[in-house]
Amino acid sequence: MKVFLGTFENRFDAKGRVSIPAGFRSVLRAQEREGEALLVLRPSHTHPCIEAWPSAGFSKLAEPLDRIDMFSEEHDDLSAVLYADAWPLDPDREGRMILPDFLRSHAGLTDAVTFMGMGTIFQIWEPSAALRRREEARQRSRHRTLPATGKSGA
Repeated sequence: MKVFLGTFENRFDAKGRVSIPAGFRSVLRAQEREGEALLVLRPSHTHPCIEAWPSAGFSKLAEPLDRIDMFSEEHDDLSAVLYADAWPLDPDREGRMILPDFLRSHAGLTDAVTFMGMGTIFQIWEPSAALRRREEARQRSRHRTLPATGKSGA
């Protein structure tokens, strides 16, 4: 499967590195493109967490900007939100990464992090905030269903 699944907690080591879960590293390797950073990290604009985008996914996210007048205020605003705090990152051979201070601060990270799979991306949370977020999502989703795919289940 080529999506990010599950929730994992890891601690920062003495050098300030944290290991990406092995299953997430497998997804990243499957999506890796020659000559590009493996990941693009950015602060979530809706939650106190870090979003981790595979480089190809981040490129897709940015594609609609090409349809907006590049000299418009709308383009400037969206570009600033998307790119100004984005951080390209290649984890080391053991899958460890050092998170920039501004991202650690945004997510309130101290000694441990929770990695949450979100399908096409993963998020990095302070552990107790991740627990609250998952519980809130469960409560709000209790009476929701996914849209039908149009395929028969036969």
